[in-house]
Amino acid sequence: MAKATLKTRKSRRSVAAFVGAIKDPVRRSECRKVLKLMRIATGLKPAMWGPTIVGFGTYHYRYQSGREGDWFLTGFSPRKSALTLYIMAGLRNYRPLLKNLGPHSIGSSCLYIKALKDVDMKVLERLVKQSVRDLRRKN
Repeated sequence: MAKATLKTRKSRRSVAAFVGAIKDPVRRSECRKVLKLMRIATGLKPAMWGPTIVGFGTYHYRYQSGREGDWFLTGFSPRKSALTLYIMAGLRNYRPLLKNLGPHSIGSSCLYIKALKDVDMKVLERLVKQSVRDLRRKN
């Protein structure tokens, strides 16, 4: 099966302009902190994926169905209700770290943080580093 054609794709849009245009000053500040954290944790430059996701790096995935494509290793998006961090290695293997993170909720690969000031940034950095390392090993 050929690569999937995704609606959300890597673009050449400016990450700095995107983050700078976030209207809520608290969310904008949080995004700048996460941007810096993810740059350090991954050693990679950020890129825009679609209109609202900042992603770092890429990996190739292939499902058992044969569907395949390319996606970012980790990233984030400033949503209204929460700052969404994408932990593409999945979150179930990181429960010990999540216990020490602070207030959050999760989906399979999404970590939702309402207020970045309430979480332990060192734990968040370890989570990002470890998940990127684990995903790279798989691929």
